[in-house]
Amino acid sequence: MSGLVTGDAVVLGLRPARLPSRALAVLLDMIVYFTAYVLVFFALVLATSGLDEAAQAAVAVATLLLVLVGVPIAVETLSHGRSLGKLACGLRVVREDGGPIRFRHALVRGAMGVVELLMTFGTVACIASLVSGRGRRIGDVFAGTLVIRERVPGARVMPVPPPPPWLAGRFSALDLSAVPDGLWLAIRQYLTRMHQLDPHTGAAMAARLADDVVTRTGAPAPAGVPAAAFLMAVVHERQSRDAARAFAPGPATAPGPSPVGYGAMPVAPAPAAPVPPVVPPVVPPVAAPVEPAPRATGFAPPG
Repeated sequence: MSGLVTGDAVVLGLRPARLPSRALAVLLDMIVYFTAYVLVFFALVLATSGLDEAAQAAVAVATLLLVLVGVPIAVETLSHGRSLGKLACGLRVVREDGGPIRFRHALVRGAMGVVELLMTFGTVACIASLVSGRGRRIGDVFAGTLVIRERVPGARVMPVPPPPPWLAGRFSALDLSAVPDGLWLAIRQYLTRMHQLDPHTGAAMAARLADDVVTRTGAPAPAGVPAAAFLMAVVHERQSRDAARAFAPGPATAPGPSPVGYGAMPVAPAPAAPVPPVVPPVVPPVAAPVEPAPRATGFAPPG
């Protein structure tokens, strides 16, 4: 649970998964992965029957690493922390601030899982989960992740409220890299339950969290912006950046212009395409018309 406590002695935090549910999820995953490994192994034995023993052993080891390490990393990355076993048990892997994991989180968890789960048969993972206050194993500690329970009886997941429309894009140039995950978690938990708190207590918590964000970012506090609205806008800006990095098909484009005082970074204009020179068409010369010779009329020209 988070260390953020309200004035009413209510602790705002996620519900971490404990050892029994996590062990059951890992067992289900291992059954699926080992079944897939056996099927792939027999298929490779038939396909590599003409190779020598050393080549067959190398193929078997590579297949073992691919199925038991590479496949879990890919599954957690593509499903945002939900493997088959976790989906059956109602669990999910998230960042410490409650956001979805990315490839680097799944990679660290998978690499440490080779030692914790495969080489020691889960002994190290069980001991670390029992010692940890939030049930995290060593891979979770190094990756900065947490396994939580999604299906909780009587619980309702509250989304983060959107910022006011007049704050949209106002903090696009704010540097959020120095804000720790623990502070993001506290902000998200406050915003999802701000309407359940006493107004005076909620305003004090919002002011304290906003001061922490201003201290971490190094930017001055925005004038005339309430603390709660500032926190909504900052969280919305981080979610927009995460979505742009995760789903952008190409290189990220620079943000457009924003209101005065919170402008985005200047963007150099794209070079104009070269205009080909215009070649005039070649017109053949036209011969001058030949005037006919004057005819004799019988009248003398005027003198």
